[in-house]
Amino acid sequence: MPKSTYSSKKKAPKTSMSVVLRRIVIQTAVWLLSEAVLLATLSLLYFFDIPTGFKAAMVDWYWLFIAIAITVINMVFLLIAEVRIFRIRRRSDIEAATVVGSDIQEAYNFGQLGLVVTDDNDMVLWTNNLFKERQVDLLDQNILEWQPALAELKNAPAEMTQKLEINSHNYVVKYLADARLYIFKDTTDYESVSEYNRQQAICIGVIMLDNYSDLAGKTEDDNNDLITKVRTVIIDYAKKMGMLLRRYRSDSYFAICNFESLDRMEADGFSVLQEVRSLGKGQQVIPTLSIGFAHHIDDVNKLSEMASNAIDIANSRGGDQAVVSHYGEELRYFGGKVAAMENTGRVQFRSVADSLIGMIRGASNVYVSGHLDADMDALGSCLGIMAICDYCKVPCEIIYDPKITEKKTRLAFQSSFPKAALERMTISPRDAEEKIRPSTLFVVVDVSVPSLVMGHRALEKSAKTVVIDHHRRGETFIDKPVLSYIDPSAGSASEIVAEMIKYATANPRIEVHPTFATIMLSGIFLDTSFFKSKSTGIRSFEAAEILKEFGADNSKADDFLKDEIEEYNLVTRIAATMRTPYTGIVYCLSEDSEIIEKASLAKVANQVRELRGINASFVIGRTKQNEIGISARSDGSVNVQLLMEKMGGGGHFGIAAATFTNSSVAVVEAKLLDTLEMYLEEAKADLGGNR
Repeated sequence: MPKSTYSSKKKAPKTSMSVVLRRIVIQTAVWLLSEAVLLATLSLLYFFDIPTGFKAAMVDWYWLFIAIAITVINMVFLLIAEVRIFRIRRRSDIEAATVVGSDIQEAYNFGQLGLVVTDDNDMVLWTNNLFKERQVDLLDQNILEWQPALAELKNAPAEMTQKLEINSHNYVVKYLADARLYIFKDTTDYESVSEYNRQQAICIGVIMLDNYSDLAGKTEDDNNDLITKVRTVIIDYAKKMGMLLRRYRSDSYFAICNFESLDRMEADGFSVLQEVRSLGKGQQVIPTLSIGFAHHIDDVNKLSEMASNAIDIANSRGGDQAVVSHYGEELRYFGGKVAAMENTGRVQFRSVADSLIGMIRGASNVYVSGHLDADMDALGSCLGIMAICDYCKVPCEIIYDPKITEKKTRLAFQSSFPKAALERMTISPRDAEEKIRPSTLFVVVDVSVPSLVMGHRALEKSAKTVVIDHHRRGETFIDKPVLSYIDPSAGSASEIVAEMIKYATANPRIEVHPTFATIMLSGIFLDTSFFKSKSTGIRSFEAAEILKEFGADNSKADDFLKDEIEEYNLVTRIAATMRTPYTGIVYCLSEDSEIIEKASLAKVANQVRELRGINASFVIGRTKQNEIGISARSDGSVNVQLLMEKMGGGGHFGIAAATFTNSSVAVVEAKLLDTLEMYLEEAKADLGGNR
């Protein structure tokens, strides 16, 4: 076999440098001890004059001779030790080279492979020429002190590798334990090519003008100055960022670019959103864009699907934002600095209502569910759907569990209907899961996150699902609903359902029981803070008017939401803990040992937000034994949904929340302060165009 062929039988040097040094240290200690014993013996003999005449015989020059002799012997000893170290070092170099074969070192250098042999103590014995040529001197260094990350390879599987960057070079390192050999493969060129390919990867996007119909009105868009200006801004931005645009609809563009361009847009924060919004200053209608981009996968069909999903999410979250979908990772959001524009178009309400009625009529039965810890709005919108089902003469049951329903809602529901009626109207989550059929229509209201649906296990078995919600859509969404209506401009889910009942092309009209209407009105009161919320629009008042036509009792609706004296005291006590980390931003804390209902946290947040000079309020408290909740409210100048999403929650522009398990009030407080420090400026709404 040629000597250049690698042999697994060859081992690293058996006598390592550290072993030689240990032997020399021992030999030196023995020699010094011998010298000390000899000198001590001579001194004792001299002092006690043993044998007699020894003291007289030891003249001064004898002592000088002994001292010179010891010095010479020590020097010879040191010289021998140095020669031994040099020889073992040289032999180690030669033997280490045999690990890979000395005559293929040039091949390793050509392939940019660095080889490092160490001893038992991780001291470097030998390296090939790669590191020497790159002015990296490793000899006699501890390799783990030089690169601590290599310690992970010591007891790891043989196939494991470690990536390092050393002096602007990228390496992948592998460790051969038997040979005590580290192999450094230079991947700098590969990384450069990989980065180039990543930067040139194709990205697909959609750019949509949110309120095109409101901007265009009855004017031809080519003659509309504002729309022309918007299109000019979009085209100029595309040229600046290296995008290819193609208009495929009056209000939409198809965009293609590489990842480098998308990366620049993300770093730029999609400034085109602000540029377009600023065109509306002084105008009755403010133009806004929704942008959806997808990247990081080679399948263009999948990219197109991801981009379509991203633009849907941007629209359902109220528009004026960009959503970037990175394959296999969480969505990234940009913009969203203004609340959703109120949608007052009756055509869309009628279309959605008629579609819902058609689906209900085609179902054998209907289950309707709100969210966990159901509030008055969730219950009210469920009752509104039940009224539509009664009109269609299709059996409907509300998925209801009193244990996971807010106290006020539970009391209002139980006091409004006899026990027998409640049993006919409701079904437990477990029974719904067992009884659901392929022909059952499952309607979800006031929530769109699957895990937060009260009957989420039944939802998983549902073949046909409808989603109706007023919260901005997040990344987690109910899978493939047959109908989805997400309207962040609405004040409440009860408001949306009331509009559907009013504007559906039903003849005769859909009737709503006065008790249903009263609870729905209470839901509107709750989510609009009795019409005092800045997000309250004309639709909220119109929905209240619709419900009054059906006999809603606003006095009773108000009574459903009144506090008991104990809750009033609790709310006042928590509000008294108010702290102000930033001007206009406050937060309150409840005792960590005290369990508070989520509704009470929300009430504190609402109460504090109504104080003069407060733009956003956050209230933190323990809602269950192992759960901490945070409720957030805003006057419309801060996007609390964005802040709560950064903390793992979500919600609406001005109303949001988050939940943390196995945590504490103090830990969540620290997370809130960190989130405010990092994202508050980003969350501040741009109100310039709306004034």
